[in-house]
Amino acid sequence: MAKTIPMIITNKNILLRVKDGNEFATFEMPGIEEDINIPFYHQFAGKIAECQHYFKEFVQSQYGKRLSKYILAIVVPDDTSPLERIFINEFFLNSGACKGVAQITMGQALSKEHKKYISVSMSTRNVTLLYVSNGEIKVRKYYDVNEYNPHQISEDAKRLHIDVEYEQVPVFINNFNMNMDAFAEVGQFVSPKEFLDKISVIDVEKV
Repeated sequence: MAKTIPMIITNKNILLRVKDGNEFATFEMPGIEEDINIPFYHQFAGKIAECQHYFKEFVQSQYGKRLSKYILAIVVPDDTSPLERIFINEFFLNSGACKGVAQITMGQALSKEHKKYISVSMSTRNVTLLYVSNGEIKVRKYYDVNEYNPHQISEDAKRLHIDVEYEQVPVFINNFNMNMDAFAEVGQFVSPKEFLDKISVIDVEKV
């Protein structure tokens, strides 16, 4: 049976869970510079072979040479577009660093105890509001990261789906990037450590 390697694509780099531990090692591609409102991995497209080579070496440094028995469980920002998701899957699947890939958003990983909940997160581009039910995203709403109103987002969260209007659904604030202070009154914070603890035991069969 294939083994799972949890991996997170953050706003600035890639985090990979180390072998036989719950800590995460950081992968940063040499020569990649930060670009406002554009995820860093977009630059991988200009030098795919080189980036895949360095990434495979990085995974081998953590898991050894026999990578064909592993599946990468990739956790992406909540505002990742369908085309970006395809690129991410293809890039890592063809890197030689794994047997296969599976992908979920950060919002889908915020709670294992609740079947239904609201997620609020912020990337370099957007504040994203999600309604998650039984692990699936039922509703997704975006707000420009430069023009958002926490009070309006809080009010929108109450009407995001009919389930939310007639049931008590918890709201979780993904504070992984430590940039959600403005949402202190909106819901329950999930700290970076809490998020990493959840991801470190991710089960690829449930992705």
